[in-house]
Amino acid sequence: MAIDRKNVEDIVRAVGGKENIEVATHCVTRLRFSLYDESKVDSEALDRNELVKGQFSSQGQFQIVIGPGTVDKVYDEMIQITGGSRSSKDEVKSAAARKQNPLQRAIKTLADIFIPILPAIVTAGLLLGINNILTGPGIFFDNQSLVDVYPAWKDIAAIINTIASTAFTFLPALIGWAAVTRFGGSPLLGIVLGLILVHPDLLSAYSYASASTEGTVPTWNLFGWHLEKIGYQGQVLPVLVSAYILARLEKFLNRRVHDSIKLLVVAPVTLLITGFLAFTIIGPFTFGIANAITSGLIFVFDHFALLGGLIYGGFYALLVITGMHHTFLAVDVQLIGSEGGTFLWPMLALSNIAQGAAALAMMFVVKEQKVKGLAATSSVSAFLGVTEPAIFGVNIRYRYPFIFGMIGSAIAGMLLTVNQVRASSIGVGGIPGFLSIFPNQWGVFFIGMVIVLIVPFVATVLYGRSVTGRSEKNSTAKATRTVSETDNLNSRPTVQESQESVNILELLSPLSGTAVSLEQVPDPAFAEKQMGEGIAIEPSEGKVYAPFDATVAHVIKSKHALILEHASGVQILIHVGINTVALKGSGFTSHKNIGDKVHAGELLLEFDMETIRAAGFPLITPIIIPAGQDMVEKIEERTGPAAARQSSILTIHLKG
Repeated sequence: MAIDRKNVEDIVRAVGGKENIEVATHCVTRLRFSLYDESKVDSEALDRNELVKGQFSSQGQFQIVIGPGTVDKVYDEMIQITGGSRSSKDEVKSAAARKQNPLQRAIKTLADIFIPILPAIVTAGLLLGINNILTGPGIFFDNQSLVDVYPAWKDIAAIINTIASTAFTFLPALIGWAAVTRFGGSPLLGIVLGLILVHPDLLSAYSYASASTEGTVPTWNLFGWHLEKIGYQGQVLPVLVSAYILARLEKFLNRRVHDSIKLLVVAPVTLLITGFLAFTIIGPFTFGIANAITSGLIFVFDHFALLGGLIYGGFYALLVITGMHHTFLAVDVQLIGSEGGTFLWPMLALSNIAQGAAALAMMFVVKEQKVKGLAATSSVSAFLGVTEPAIFGVNIRYRYPFIFGMIGSAIAGMLLTVNQVRASSIGVGGIPGFLSIFPNQWGVFFIGMVIVLIVPFVATVLYGRSVTGRSEKNSTAKATRTVSETDNLNSRPTVQESQESVNILELLSPLSGTAVSLEQVPDPAFAEKQMGEGIAIEPSEGKVYAPFDATVAHVIKSKHALILEHASGVQILIHVGINTVALKGSGFTSHKNIGDKVHAGELLLEFDMETIRAAGFPLITPIIIPAGQDMVEKIEERTGPAAARQSSILTIHLKG
């Protein structure tokens, strides 16, 4: 396809001219800009441009949707017109990040650090919950634990506890790895730094309080300067600040030390200096700050328990919307490390359930089957601790379910804080969250669970039925349907003649998982169908198969997306995950090249779901029929009962 240079010139002019472009790059579907002043963008001019399918601003980037197969040509032409240099996606991302305010940058930094280690924390939380069941007195027997009554289970519980507690015991090593990686240093040095801070020769931070009371805290004598010889188990701030210093120092030395001696100089000097600073200045200073923050929170929740529960329990769902909930992961970890338990996590778990109950209630309020399906599936997700589908897919759209969820969560939050309910670990939310709660507090927690199940559900049903008609008109929610794991590889799509003499192409599901409407994709370019019609899959398996006999028209260099072309000329885009281009191919294995002929059911690519999750990117996979294909008359989403992978998810009606 030839690109009209004038249209590209108009795009440059519409974004404020080349002098307003700081850096620009492109991905498989869109141009990505970091602009000096976004107020100079002429949105109406972009809307009139025939190359532009859509436009939006997100996280400091201004993005113009062009479409697959065309965007790279538009980008090449734009570079010639502006005389600018080619930029990487990381450069655009970095430039965009500089435009965020300090609070936004701090929140994003904490999220970038803690999200990659969440799998380890969640696993530890689940296993500690199992240990609590085995060792908690009074759960199954009066004043006795299961292992007291059945001693044969004692060592099994001990092994489970050892496995579970490892992630928390060596948490500074996990944080050191993630933080140094985020700050641009060597991940291995980050791990070593974290391990240094919890070395067994040091007094454990968990024993510091009693040792301080008894006057038995060991010290180092540095030429008359006495330093407490303590570790930083369960601490967050000491390793975060130390990791930042380490990464900056390592980069400084890497720029100035000759390559021939880098191995002998950079790592040893970096660790030695950072280690000394950690034990002499950073550790004691940040340890004091962390303890002051902890003491402040405890004071508030001890003296103003109702207010604390009302605010945190009621407004936690708002933190999820803004992304600020990631910040409190560090607070929870700090509370567990210094106090042995956190009073914030129990409220988080009940907030999850409250939003799920409100979403479930919508299944009994609305009449449209599509909305009912989405309400049911997203509520189950929330009950298991993942609230985003319920919040963004149902509750925020109708508003009142979201509000009633917050009210129920606030009431339960006050109950928990008044009764000082605490969690011994984090990572397990929703209904399974009771595993994190100290067993002797399960009774109060379960009462809170009843509150967040009943109050949002009943309030949403009663209020919702009075506004059902209005809600139904305004609703844009789409249904979901489950795609089973059963293969049906013998299916072969064909373009056949229907009774109305319209050619029909059945698009088979290329992934196992859950099929959802494009509106559920957390990316405006897909959700607003700026690139075309289609559907999306929440994958349950990291494999993509051919949805019909086709030719591979394009494979993106980063392997996360590809374009297939059917014999009829219809092209489809399969885009694994959102913003996964940033992984630069990590976690992806492509089995096909451009020009290869493939049959329906043939494996196209594989992707590591954990790698994508650890990087903080959504796994949801849009499957798009790009707009502008003259042979396509209309597209229908396939809804109905559960279907197997390689069963129809879209019906494409072709002209003539």
